Amino acid sequence: MSTEIFKELIKSQTAGEARVLATVSETSGSTPRSTGAIMLLRPDGTFAGTIGGGCGEAEVWQSAMETMLDGESRTVVVDLTEPTEGEDKICGGIMNVFVERIAPSQIIN
Repeated sequence: MSTEIFKELIKSQTAGEARVLATVSETSGSTPRSTGAIMLLRPDGTFAGTIGGGCGEAEVWQSAMETMLDGESRTVVVDLTEPTEGEDKICGGIMNVFVERIAPSQIIN
């Protein structure tokens, strides 16, 4: 886990706030990030880290905000194999991203 993400988790614990952690748990084919990439979301929707950017990250962000509200962990399948418009689309794989809420009581000092 990156130092930035770790510090953010400690800060959220001190403030008594939940965060949502999105972790790339599995990949196949060409993906923007590899297994283990993480993104940490705050209640206001801002985040630290990245799981690859673009439409796939936006899809995970939306699910992460749902997890922030309902507390339910979920796996988001980001399918980058479908043809899309634009010349900047270089990926063609699939990422599974595990999304979980980390409540203040979950981290032990």
